Amino acid sequence: MLEQRIQQQFFESADLLYQVAEALSRPVATAAQMLVDGITGGGRVLCCGLGASALDASYLAALLVGRFEQDRPGLAAWSLDAQAQLGTSTPDSAAALTRQIQTLGHPGDLLLLFEAQAANAHALKPLLDAAHAQDMSVIALTGSQDEEIRGLLLDTDVQLKVPHSRQARVAEAHRLLAHCLCDAVDLQLLGAGE
Repeated sequence: MLEQRIQQQFFESADLLYQVAEALSRPVATAAQMLVDGITGGGRVLCCGLGASALDASYLAALLVGRFEQDRPGLAAWSLDAQAQLGTSTPDSAAALTRQIQTLGHPGDLLLLFEAQAANAHALKPLLDAAHAQDMSVIALTGSQDEEIRGLLLDTDVQLKVPHSRQARVAEAHRLLAHCLCDAVDLQLLGAGE
């Protein structure tokens, strides 16, 4: 019984990835081009997420600064830290991230936002508003229940929406999307590897 349940996790994840491959390939290519244009134009990539999605933001920032599969110079990216709230009077992680976007974001920068948990979708409005006020474009990796986010994005933004109700499946797909973005950026900057 337990083994079957474990196998079902694999099958469900694989099915989702197979289903979204075609639908997400164009928006991922658009997002990768936004990253390349922003970075080569002197912009920076600010990555963030709420809750467990913050870990995906840190992971992607580390891949951009460090390397993905090919050696290359580091790219100007960092993860915003909701724990920076420790120096403020509010325990609200969305408010802490919003303040960092307002402080660190500049025109030409990109906000790369991870949100796998639909319960946090309402908290994203101040982050998106702050990015737009700084003339930043947004790449939002979301789940299927984040319908309200679409209305908060501008024409210059891209949403990479994973259509699944389970947070675990969405988070798994977000990790793959992070890899796809890094691979596409490296391909455009370095050409095909070995």
